[in-house]
Parts: sequence; structure tokens; C-alpha cells
Amino acid sequence: MKQENKRLDHLAIIMDGNGRWAQERHLPRIIGHRSGMNKVKEIALAANELGVKVLTLYAFSTENWGRPRDEVNYLMKLPINFFNKFMPELQKNNIKVNIMGFNDKLPLATAEIIKKAEQETADNDGMILNFAFNYGSRQEITAAISKIALDIQNKKIEVDSINEQLVSDYLMTAKFGDYADPDLLIRTSGEERLSNFMLWQLAYSEFYFTKTYWPDFTTDEFKKIVEEYQHRDRRFGKI
Repeated sequence: MKQENKRLDHLAIIMDGNGRWAQERHLPRIIGHRSGMNKVKEIALAANELGVKVLTLYAFSTENWGRPRDEVNYLMKLPINFFNKFMPELQKNNIKVNIMGFNDKLPLATAEIIKKAEQETADNDGMILNFAFNYGSRQEITAAISKIALDIQNKKIEVDSINEQLVSDYLMTAKFGDYADPDLLIRTSGEERLSNFMLWQLAYSEFYFTKTYWPDFTTDEFKKIVEEYQHRDRRFGKI
């Protein structure tokens, strides 16, 4: 297998199973989300040690607004708790924070802490910790189409210039350049679906589904999945 097939530059994780983890322990669902928040730091540091360039974590989807109000309110507070608690460690490890999603719809306190985290780590040049927060892939693609149409109307681009690369350039991951598309997607909890997550970017990514709930997902299991990925032959439609 060629060496380039083994690279893991961009890792994406759908962090699933917090609520079920709590319910099976007869605990409130928010306890599961709190445990999941603590797990983020552990896996982020492990990914950083492995040389991952971009770690994208699906933290809150545009569909999650349909959950019970108390749960949504708690989820909106998680970024505040996370960055207040772990910012020194992120800085120590030269990790850069990025938020991918529709931030204009977030509560003011949540939006402010996200902006602060991005600003305080802007000069870091290590791994990018990219949170997909209030993110939905169909909404992202729809917004990109709207921007492309507007730029055509304003004669900034021509219709004939539309190709796959141009579409990619209008997506939220464009800032990651060569690392825009994940090499590997991991989803915890046993569910095997994408749930409106990076539908364009995951076109040729490798997938790994584990039955482990996110709060129980260990560094050891994470490293074993990465090792398994490194033995796969990524052909991208070729032989």
C-alpha cells in the first residue's frame, strides 16, 4: 500500500450516545453530555499526539433544536463550560479552535465564548480543533449555492467556472485547504448513518462505526481504530 494512503490529516467524529449512556445508568441525559464534554479533551489530546492536522467534532446539529428545552439549554452552556475549563490545556498544546456552523442563531453568551476561544487561539499553529456546532450539511450546501448564485449575479464568477473545487471553496471547510475533506469518520454508539454531517466532504472518506458510547470511548480504542484505518487501501474509485 502506498504511504499516502496511511495519512490521517483530517479526522471527523460524530460523538453519539451521551443520552443513552446516562439513561442506562438511570441518570439525567445532561449528565451524559457532561461526561461527553470531558471526553472531548482526552480524544483531542490523543489526536494531537498522533499528528492529526484537523479534528472535526459534531457537537450540535441544526436538528438538535428539536430536543427538550432543558436539554438544549444545557447543550448551549457546554461550550462555555468547556472553554473555561480546558482553554489553558489547549493553549499549552498549541491547539487552534475553530467553530463551523451558523453562529448567528446561538445564544449571546455561547456565541461570545466561541468567538473568544477562536481569538485566543488564533496564533496557534498546531492541530485545529474544529467544532461543528449548530451545523447541518444540507444547510451548509444550500448556503454555498446561494453565495455562488449571488456571485454570478454580481459577475464575480462565471457559470462556466462552476466545478467541484469551486463548490468546495464555498463550504465552511474551505479554510482548511488541502485538509478540507476528512480521511476518516468515526461514529460512536452503534448508529450507522451520517445525520446530515459533512455530506459533501465525506464523499471518499473511510468510515468506522463503533458500538461504544461516546463517554466510554477510550484513547486505547481510538488508537486501535486509527491503526485499523492505516491498513486500509484508499483507492478513490481507482484500482
